[in-house]
Amino acid sequence: MGTRGFRRPRLPGQVSRGRPDGLGRRVGRSGGFDAVAKRPASQRGFTLIEVLLATVLLAAGLALAFATLRAATASAQRGEEIARHSERVRAVELFLRRRIGGTRPLAFAQDEATGTPIRFIGGEERIRFVADLPDYLGRGGPYLHDLQLVDGADGPELRVGFALVMAGETFEDDPPREPELLAGELASARFRYRTLGDDGRLGEWQERWETADRLPLQVEVVLEDRAGRPWPPLVVALPLAGSYLGGGE
Repeated sequence: MGTRGFRRPRLPGQVSRGRPDGLGRRVGRSGGFDAVAKRPASQRGFTLIEVLLATVLLAAGLALAFATLRAATASAQRGEEIARHSERVRAVELFLRRRIGGTRPLAFAQDEATGTPIRFIGGEERIRFVADLPDYLGRGGPYLHDLQLVDGADGPELRVGFALVMAGETFEDDPPREPELLAGELASARFRYRTLGDDGRLGEWQERWETADRLPLQVEVVLEDRAGRPWPPLVVALPLAGSYLGGGE
């Protein structure tokens, strides 16, 4: 029998070369389903490198966001601290300016050795004088103001004590009144004094006021906080000192 007209039988699942399969796709030379076209790119998943890269970028973004938030919080806290410090400085400065500037030439004690009335005592870290006390701090009237630098729980503090003055004598409150805190957390507090020189002009600053029966013309208050920041210098004029230069009351 001849071979003409003989057709090789096809095996199950085998498709002839170049002919489309049942899904309309052409297969390769060897036939079968091994040569089916690859899936579209839109159906592929992420690789491990892509996942790691995305994680790193997300972590870097979160770190930057938290760093920005911390910096903003720190700036806000510093601003609030500066505002509180400035407000406290203004309040203390206003109190000292009014109290020292309102010094009256009234005696609050007497020198036992000479019998000279004592109207003003000034040292480097303590100053005592008589001024009217506002009603919100006491009963009003002339009070001895005792400003001094004392040791507090958190370092040196500037405190002021009050005592009633009548007829050249000082009377403590009953029960005794604790000194009021003006400024805390200080490194130093210094007072200086100045009056007229022999030539009629303002003299040099003095560390101590030696003439207790007279008032200085000016008082300087220099404060420095524990951080080393100096407070604005405060120079207070005593208006009643010019009209009273000594002698009896």
